[in-house]
Amino acid sequence: MKILTLNINSIRAHAESFLDILRSGKYDVIMVQEIKVENAGFPHNLFDEYGYNIKVFGQKSWNGVATFSKYSIEDTVIGLPNYPDTSARFIECVIDGRIRLINVYMPNGDTTDSPKFPYKLDWMNAFTEHISKYANSEEPVIIGGDFNVALEDRDVWKPQNYIGIAIAAPQAREIMSQWLNTGWTDVWRKMHPDEIDYTWYGYRGGDTIGKKQGLRLDYFLANSSAMKLVKNCEIDIEPRLANKPTDHCGLVLHLD
Repeated sequence: MKILTLNINSIRAHAESFLDILRSGKYDVIMVQEIKVENAGFPHNLFDEYGYNIKVFGQKSWNGVATFSKYSIEDTVIGLPNYPDTSARFIECVIDGRIRLINVYMPNGDTTDSPKFPYKLDWMNAFTEHISKYANSEEPVIIGGDFNVALEDRDVWKPQNYIGIAIAAPQAREIMSQWLNTGWTDVWRKMHPDEIDYTWYGYRGGDTIGKKQGLRLDYFLANSSAMKLVKNCEIDIEPRLANKPTDHCGLVLHLD
């Protein structure tokens, strides 16, 4: 099974490049974040011919997540169960009756002195509580998406530029580190222990890709049962190089 996670930064604005991904036929499952459209406006008609089952949790102009699967999608949970939230950030489902996938678009938080920052931490703490039951489960569980956290300084192209910025805040990093300390594996880092690479490159600043001015914000986390199925995990820069691209690269997970 081949799984892609990608922050599309508006599925309607970047429909053509997303259709190129579907046309390629490379992926069995695609987890998309920041679709920026309500459920009623989701462009199902564009995607019908590609053979995916689709679950959508949308929101007008902001946020939103969708999961595409060539296999069955069952046991779907829309919205973080233990956290009342007006933002569309979470879909959990079972794929093909055998792998539980959690698709997340975590809050950005802006700066550490912003009123948005406590919301980021509250959401992440609620997420901690929810996933705790899966960390050591016999069921393979994979979390994928845009976490809006650069876990270490090496995940930031210029750490001094991000002092006071929520995505690199020690509080957010500490919460995410707790997940790794309680049974979850950062799959890309496990496969690339010494590599420096990024999944986000901003639109501003000229050739941010060529200058390697990026951030690692997108992740797959796997519990121990899921790690037994993992073959590889790679960053796919192609979505960021597309005509009228999203500002994120894809992250690709290969499973047995």
